[in-house]
Amino acid sequence: MLPKNVKKRASLLTIFLSFSILAIFLILKSLNNNILYFKSPTEIKNSEDINFAKKIRIGGMVKKDTLRVSRSEILFIITDYKNEIKISYSGTVPNLFSEEKGVVAEGKLQDKNFFIADRILAKHDENYMPPELKDKIKKNVK
Repeated sequence: MLPKNVKKRASLLTIFLSFSILAIFLILKSLNNNILYFKSPTEIKNSEDINFAKKIRIGGMVKKDTLRVSRSEILFIITDYKNEIKISYSGTVPNLFSEEKGVVAEGKLQDKNFFIADRILAKHDENYMPPELKDKIKKNVK
């Protein structure tokens, strides 16, 4: 038979562990609902189980000569040099956005060939440097 204070500690420890497990479960569940999965055009074309209602991110290169800008939307094609997807976007694009450059589009698929973007993220390589910083470095080197 255990003394009274040992039983009290054991019950408090059990309650604490139960609440901790519940808190961890709720945190992980909420994080899972907010994850946006990144896919390439080839992964989308080859995928059998696509949820068209869920937001995703599609990444690739903006195909040359496909950028069409009108007052209401921007149309272009993202390619991974194997497959491509048409993108429609209404809004302003980042300064780094241009043809033959990397881009990530966030939004929802209409079908396996057409994507409506809510947000455009332009990508740059690891050697990118803002022009202002590049000018300062050139001045300092001279």
